[in-house]
Amino acid sequence: MAVLLLAGCAGEPGAGDSERVLELWAHAGREAERRTLEAQIRRFEAERPEVRVELTWIPEGSYNGQVQAAALAGRLPDVLEFDGPYLYSYAWQGHLRPLDDLLPEALREDLLPSILAQGTYRDHLYGIGTFDSGLGLWADRDRLEEAGVRIPDGPDDAWSTAEFTSLLETLAAIDDDGPVLDLKLNYTGEWFSYAFSPLLQSAGGDLVDREPQGVATGTLDSPESVSAMRTLQSWIERGLVDPNLDDAAFTQGRVPLAWGGHWNYPAYRDALGEHLLLLPLPRHGDTLVTGQGSWQWGITRNAPDPELAMDLLAFLLRPEEVLAMSEANGGVPATHRAVLRSADYGPDGPLHLFVRQLAEGYAMPRPRTPAYPVISDAFDRAFQDIRHGADPGEALTEAARRIDRELRDNRHYPPVAAPTTGYRSAAFPALAQTIATESAEGAITAPDRQRPFVPAPDPGR
Repeated sequence: MAVLLLAGCAGEPGAGDSERVLELWAHAGREAERRTLEAQIRRFEAERPEVRVELTWIPEGSYNGQVQAAALAGRLPDVLEFDGPYLYSYAWQGHLRPLDDLLPEALREDLLPSILAQGTYRDHLYGIGTFDSGLGLWADRDRLEEAGVRIPDGPDDAWSTAEFTSLLETLAAIDDDGPVLDLKLNYTGEWFSYAFSPLLQSAGGDLVDREPQGVATGTLDSPESVSAMRTLQSWIERGLVDPNLDDAAFTQGRVPLAWGGHWNYPAYRDALGEHLLLLPLPRHGDTLVTGQGSWQWGITRNAPDPELAMDLLAFLLRPEEVLAMSEANGGVPATHRAVLRSADYGPDGPLHLFVRQLAEGYAMPRPRTPAYPVISDAFDRAFQDIRHGADPGEALTEAARRIDRELRDNRHYPPVAAPTTGYRSAAFPALAQTIATESAEGAITAPDRQRPFVPAPDPGR
């Protein structure tokens, strides 16, 4: 494993008693993201010569495990990056400081609503990101026009699943081999909750009842949720979906439609050029729902200078800095001002649909509970069973029972006084045991505030 610490990006350590140090941990994603963040920190230090930022890279694949190990050891940094759904565990355990009194009101108003929604837990803001994600349907305009099908104008004009099923049949009738849709079945992990829970939500179902004492039974396995998954299963069973084992179903022209996200744009643009269309997902009810969420920043509870930490985050949220990171990773710019300056995401840009979905209330954050990792894994297992022919009602009922056990065992995660008090999650003891085992074997180490360590680099996303 690798962790790389860059100390004193601008200037030498020990510049004097007035030096102010910020410790920052980030996930080691794509090389372009790493280069961009390092450059941003150098620019921040140039503006604030009394500040030194110590940046530690942690491999994405082991990121949450190493952060939890550091939390148990009491060695968290001042500023911490985390994948959005993990925010709720960190906040509930008491590791994060609310940002409500630190975030300038003008900056709050500039953030896309989806950023604020994802970063909020129990009415307090704990996380803010510099980019968000976009989820939609990529399409080959020529093949849709050849089939004579209606093309939606925007998120308020999305196809119903009935219309979408008919469209798939029409496309398949003039296709050489039958499959006309890519659902990214070759992806793994979080993709399935992120990509397909919106179909349940548009139907009136969800992964879990979002009330404070809500459970999954009656919601995840509701008639609405089951109907949505039965429809999706029918696309697979009728041979309309390409398994996409080579991750090239759309770029090679085997299918004219691909369920996907903002990260697909560069390859799809290169393959189709001006014939590429971005469309909203189909809806299984009256209103479209789409996904959202990505990496965010938080300030840890014990950070000695939270105001300085917020100064850094505010710097990263300047329009030019937001655009720099968006250019590096393709994510949706997190602020309205940055969107207006973006060639891709601005009002006339090819990706503006993603902004509309995030800004106009079509996007729904994943359930804001520390139970989310268990919720996501339970739905992932149910999805895999359903795609391979299991009865959707039975698969979703089993997933709901597992989620309910997690919520019941943890008393729906009541507020706790200390980070480790009362945490009985089925996931957490297993994580703690893994941390203990891998630490003994030298495979995982909690980043040491006094002694940086440098394991092997992670390829990133």
